[in-house]
Order: sequence, then structure tokens, then C-alpha cells
Amino acid sequence: MRVYCKACGNKGRIVSREDLSNEFAKLYCQCTDAIHCGHTWVANLTFSHTLSPSAQAVDRLLFDRLRAMPRAKQREIFDQLGMQFSL
Repeated sequence: MRVYCKACGNKGRIVSREDLSNEFAKLYCQCTDAIHCGHTWVANLTFSHTLSPSAQAVDRLLFDRLRAMPRAKQREIFDQLGMQFSL
């Protein structure tokens, strides 16, 4: 990830990072032109949105939905799946 100094336009360096959650972090930055500029700043890094869901999330959703079903419905689904795989 590249950061640029808002004051002079030169490249910046991320000196440290403070994770406030899994979706938000503060990035403490400084200009690489320390002699002529010396600007330091905080930039925010945040999660925006998903483009393609994780396979883990889909598996977890399916498992949770199955677990919420009555036992009879679960057996029916697994019986149907068993017939599909035996063909």
C-alpha cells in the first residue's frame, strides 16, 4: 500500500498502525522528505464492501441453516443427498 504526503506530494511511509477493529485501522504516516517537508499524519484504513464472498462464510451460513432445521427435515435432506451421490 502506498501513501502520499498531502503537503508536498512525495511518498510517505507508514510508521505504525493501530487496529481498532477487524475492519478499521489508523495508519500513522510520515513524509519521506523529512528535510524539506517533515509532515506527519494519520490515515484511516477501513473495510468497504465484499466483491466475492469467502467460501468459509458460505459454508458457515449453510451449516447454521441446517442446524436450525428440525431433525426430520435434516434427515430428509441428508437422505436426498445420499441418493444423489450413490447414483
